Amino acid sequence: MSRKLRIGILCHPTYGGSGVVASELALSLADAGHDVHVFSHEVPPRLARSPGFVQMHRAQGVPYPLFHSTPHDLAITSAILDVHRAAGLDILHAHYALPHAVSAYLARAAARSDRGRPAPRIVTTLHGTDITLVGNESSYAPLTQFVIRESDAVTTVSHWLSRETRARFCVDGGAPCHLEVIPNFVDTAGFSPSALREPSACQRADGPTVVHVSNFRPVKRVPWLVRAFAAALKGRSATLVLVGDGPDQLECRALARELGIVEHVLFLGERDALAELLAPAGVFALSSSSESFGLSALEAMSCGTPVVATDVGGVSEVVEHGVTGLLSPANDREAFGSHLAELLFSPDAARKMGSAARESAVRRFERAAIVPRYEALYRRVLGSAS
Repeated sequence: MSRKLRIGILCHPTYGGSGVVASELALSLADAGHDVHVFSHEVPPRLARSPGFVQMHRAQGVPYPLFHSTPHDLAITSAILDVHRAAGLDILHAHYALPHAVSAYLARAAARSDRGRPAPRIVTTLHGTDITLVGNESSYAPLTQFVIRESDAVTTVSHWLSRETRARFCVDGGAPCHLEVIPNFVDTAGFSPSALREPSACQRADGPTVVHVSNFRPVKRVPWLVRAFAAALKGRSATLVLVGDGPDQLECRALARELGIVEHVLFLGERDALAELLAPAGVFALSSSSESFGLSALEAMSCGTPVVATDVGGVSEVVEHGVTGLLSPANDREAFGSHLAELLFSPDAARKMGSAARESAVRRFERAAIVPRYEALYRRVLGSAS
């Protein structure tokens, strides 16, 4: 019988993909009998609403006049050391290179100097913007490269992100990057076509609905989506349901007024009941200028909802054009709007793609198929076949 592992997971407490995947992975590993600790400066939303047996360590740094901002990453490092010294940790799994892989590296170095318990091994999962945006900034790139090389194992969520990582951080003649692709996964039982428990905004809307879920950051291009949706309407009745919040939301509200479609756009803000919103939707829209995987699109597919997306990054590894959704070139808003209209106002075609999307999610991205790959990686890193 395989021995129970003691796993520390470091993640951002956000609605974004890295925080969602880290939380779902922690819950799944705990369900499998492992001893799991999550380290973050706030409780991740997916973890907060779950009764799963995961120990949460909310590590917030103490404000101090010398600090311009509270050093949560140092507090997380100290929290890891406390847990390791008390009970031992086998694996530190950092989701996002900065700052979490750095915190894991510092904790491992400190644990080695203790000469008590064996120091934990480090697995780093790269999610996208930690490579393409944050980690690639000149002020952070050397450190990003360092923690990739110093991790005992590194995974990426898509083949596209693996290629990007190699191109950006494995080109200086040093030791090669050893990267393993383990895609994101979805709880197909929770995100299912039967997820409806009570009437949702999508059911009460006037006409078919398009749902978009994001943090409203510029890379998600929500104003671009609002314009594409307006073009798709052409006097017909449909509703764009926008879920989430962020810096571009006010611009989207102003744009809806400018385009005369205020009555066709709903701003729901941040919601936890995503499956209940995705399942009755006619279409899910993903309008990003860059996307390493597209977890929200996968969750929609699992609910039986077809996807209209820009063909960027790793999206085509999730959405199959013409089968589970429709893809358009990154900057072709006209094609994107046409694809929205095609599925919104052709319900038979949308239902057919939605059924194929559900089948693809279950066959390729079911949680029960992906989580054991992480377990196997942990044991490989520990040098144990038990």
